[in-house]
Amino acid sequence: MVNHSKGCWMKSAVDRIVIIVLDSLRHDFVAPTTFFDEKKPWMDRFHVLHKLASQPGSFAKIFKAIADPPTTSLQRLKGLTTGGLPTFIDVGNSFGAPAIIENNLIYQMAKNGKRVVMMGDDTWVQLFPKHFNISHSFPSFNVKDLDTVDNGCVEHLFPYLYQEDWDVLIAHFLGVDHAGHIFGVDSTEMIEKLEQYNGILEKVVDVLESQSGPDGLHENTLLLVMGDHGQTINGDHGGGAPEEVETSLFAMSLQKNPSSLLSGTDSSSCRLDTEKRKICTSSIEQLDFATTVSALLGIPYPFGSIGRVNPELNALAAGTWNLDIFTPESGINLSGSERWMQNYVNVLCMNTWQVKRYIDVYSASSVIGFSDKDMSHVSHLYAQAHDNWLHTKEAVLNCKSISCSTLLPQLKKQVEAYFNFLSSITALARSKWTEFNLKMMGTGLCILLLSLFVHIFTIKKLDKLCSCYLPRGGNFVVSFEAIFAYAAVLICSFSFLSNSFILEEGKTTSFLFATAGMLQLCHAIVKKKMLLEGLLFVLVVPLLRFGIELGQSKHSSCRGIFKLVAIGTIFASSLVALAWALDAISQLFGKEKTSGWEEDTIVKATAMLSAWSSTILILSGKQGPLVALAAVIQGWCVIRLMTLERAKNDYYDSSTSYSSPVAKWSLLVVCLFFCTGHWCAFDGLRYASAFVGFDEFNLIHQAALLTIDTFGFSHILPVMGLPLVVACRRHPEVQAEKRKPLFFLQLCQVYLMYRLTMAISMTLTIICVTIQRRHLMVWGLFAPKFVFDAVGLLLTDLFICLASLYYFA
Repeated sequence: MVNHSKGCWMKSAVDRIVIIVLDSLRHDFVAPTTFFDEKKPWMDRFHVLHKLASQPGSFAKIFKAIADPPTTSLQRLKGLTTGGLPTFIDVGNSFGAPAIIENNLIYQMAKNGKRVVMMGDDTWVQLFPKHFNISHSFPSFNVKDLDTVDNGCVEHLFPYLYQEDWDVLIAHFLGVDHAGHIFGVDSTEMIEKLEQYNGILEKVVDVLESQSGPDGLHENTLLLVMGDHGQTINGDHGGGAPEEVETSLFAMSLQKNPSSLLSGTDSSSCRLDTEKRKICTSSIEQLDFATTVSALLGIPYPFGSIGRVNPELNALAAGTWNLDIFTPESGINLSGSERWMQNYVNVLCMNTWQVKRYIDVYSASSVIGFSDKDMSHVSHLYAQAHDNWLHTKEAVLNCKSISCSTLLPQLKKQVEAYFNFLSSITALARSKWTEFNLKMMGTGLCILLLSLFVHIFTIKKLDKLCSCYLPRGGNFVVSFEAIFAYAAVLICSFSFLSNSFILEEGKTTSFLFATAGMLQLCHAIVKKKMLLEGLLFVLVVPLLRFGIELGQSKHSSCRGIFKLVAIGTIFASSLVALAWALDAISQLFGKEKTSGWEEDTIVKATAMLSAWSSTILILSGKQGPLVALAAVIQGWCVIRLMTLERAKNDYYDSSTSYSSPVAKWSLLVVCLFFCTGHWCAFDGLRYASAFVGFDEFNLIHQAALLTIDTFGFSHILPVMGLPLVVACRRHPEVQAEKRKPLFFLQLCQVYLMYRLTMAISMTLTIICVTIQRRHLMVWGLFAPKFVFDAVGLLLTDLFICLASLYYFA
């Protein structure tokens, strides 16, 4: 034990720690190829780590580090430093991280006199603005820039390795993360970055080892090379897939004298690498990082930490502990194991006490907290560990020799008791950590349900107003296509109750859209007209389906079409200005229009779609032209085929006549979202598009471009183009002076119907998230789906308002 000004804590095991964070470091980047079923081009690039991990004595080791989703960088840094589970809502702060106010590892370092130097990703400075003695931060969000942050780290890292004015050094490299976002994992740029890092680490190790002799600067230094999370084959991250949550941690003790581990605490898996060297790897939870590093530095654990001190990493760095109550022995033998076990039990004792204290405070202060049954179980496990500790302490005091036969089994039993308690807390927190205010959730759901009834009431009210302008005759009919349209929307919405259907939402929607197309084609064949439109409708659906698969691959830039797109933008904007000018001239000379509203709307819609399309095409990458072609063809088919549904002597409500095309329009919208390479997860965001045309990071500019790229084809263009559905459906039987009010009544009705389909989907998503709030995939799947749908609904509302001002002016 070591005395501090305000109490006592464990003695530090290391004098200095060098932490090198390689952002988005997949586990298969570091572990040898022989640990995996198939060899990939990006494997076996860290030769220096393999060489160190294979040397006799096991003073260096490779760990598979398991992160908790969501796997965005900010959340992982927060989880690593606080020792708690990530908070899902923090994803919204990824582009402007607020300072962490919770007790954390960096705060404890600064409070206990540890001098911390940081360089690299500026997210650290945003999270811990006052805790670093020295910081060299660089902007982190320009994903097109693979080298600025890395070069800055290299520039400052090596000089500090020769200096004495720090205790903890943190260097956060970003090249691998940016290379993944832009080019993907299986790319030349990624391999070049990995080889560059191997060279950097080789130099770092050489510098550390050159000063690791007796009384050397790095005699008792620990090197940690780690990732904050992994990444998919496309270079994305944020979800909970194995390749996203599995990263690596490499640890090397410059003492090169680790303790031997007992079989009960060693989880190593050993294999020969490609050079026939034996390399062992183990697993570690990132949840344990803050607690383990705190123990090694001899500082208090972060108050909110629920992790445990990892035994293997502790043994690697703390094997040279020499407490006064034990006689020093050279070599690794049973007495050495006893000494390490005794030290480790003391560490776990403090660890367990801190976690129990935090859980008690949390349950007492939380509105919901843990149930009495859960707390009773936790208290029982803690009491068992405490009672066992009394026996362990007695065994230590009664043991007169260095190799007492009864001491080691008792220490092992004590470690197991602490593990049971800490594992139980972790499992309990992961299952029930988040608090849900059911009253507020119920209130929000009721408001959304009420809005659905308001939509339906208003639509039916507009039916009555439209009937004043439409001649009646024949029988009132609800077409089969309209019934199917309603059913398709409901089927698509109710499928969100299943996590499998959320994962395959794009494929499910394309199937329903294809079914609608087959019905239209059959109808066209029966009526012997519009066969071309019906056939095109059916043939283009596989193109959308292919686009969904293509969208999963990395997009490339479209620099070759920038000039043509720019010309098109200028021309489209000129059309918008011309339309406004003609309206102004018409009003100036007092000419009131009684006809031609449909033609004017078609011109306005075409101009507005052209103006928006150019920007969206630039951001969408290689699949943009394909998606644009499919969208134009399918939109044209939907508009043309809606006249098939009306027989000559039948009478339809206005809402009934538009229900089928609006429903198909909404299905097309969902297909376009997935066809452009997006999906409802944060690793589906294409950050590279936010920097098209920009080299520097600006929150407003990049947020706007990212929003346009994500929702351009699926929300912006469909809303601006929806008036074409009304404008292209002529009513020659209506008198000229009545066409204008009828047109705008129907346009308002169509917008309400479209918004209703979106609101129905949002409502079912909320019900789904409410029901599945304790589901294993709630943060990795259901919550992101809710966020994307909510943002999509808000954008739809915004652009409906803007479109109304534009078309109704």
